[in-house]
Parts: sequence; C-alpha cells; structure tokens
Amino acid sequence: MSKTSEIMALAIVDAFDDKGEECLQLLHEFYAVLRRKQYSRDLLYRDVKDPRRFINIRYWRTEETRKEAHEDPDVHRFWKRLSEISKVTSVFEHLEDVTPQDSMAARPGVTP
Repeated sequence: MSKTSEIMALAIVDAFDDKGEECLQLLHEFYAVLRRKQYSRDLLYRDVKDPRRFINIRYWRTEETRKEAHEDPDVHRFWKRLSEISKVTSVFEHLEDVTPQDSMAARPGVTP
C-alpha cells in the first residue's frame, strides 16, 4: 500500500465534562477496529492546555475503504457512542500535503 494513495483527514473531539478518560478509551477501541478492518491508521493527540480536547489525524487507506467505513455498522456504533460523551467540533475530510520538498527530509519514509 502506497502512502501516496492514502487520504488524510483531521478531526477535533471535545469530551464532555468528566468524560475525558472515557472518550480516550473509546477512541482507542475505535481505532483498533478501524485498523483491524484495514480502513485507516490513526494518530491521536491530546491538547495539553485542555485535556478534554483530542486531535485525530486519520489516514484512510483509499477512497473506497473510507466509503466502506462510513457504511459499516460497527463504525456507526462507535460514532453513536462518541456523540454521547463528546462533540466533534471540527472535521477536515480531505487534506492535501503542501509541505515544501526541502522540508520533507525529516519525515520518516520520505527521501529529499
């Protein structure tokens, strides 16, 4: 699988009061399902200044697997549960890498 065929998306998730750890656990379980079904790979960050805020960077394998995931009942169950304990405040569906070539040398797997 070439990383160039991946589709990058970004989401910001704000857990409701007292739901930060539950949200984190749910996101970990959700990403394990997405990984097992080979839909995507995910990176998850927590905002140090606001520990209820999570930033998800998702790399969908392909447009087809993204569509499959959006129709998968398992994925819908996670989205439903996530909506009960958090609010997704921003979603960026398709991001294009516009990093200058000379800046890419430090990125793993990319040769200058």
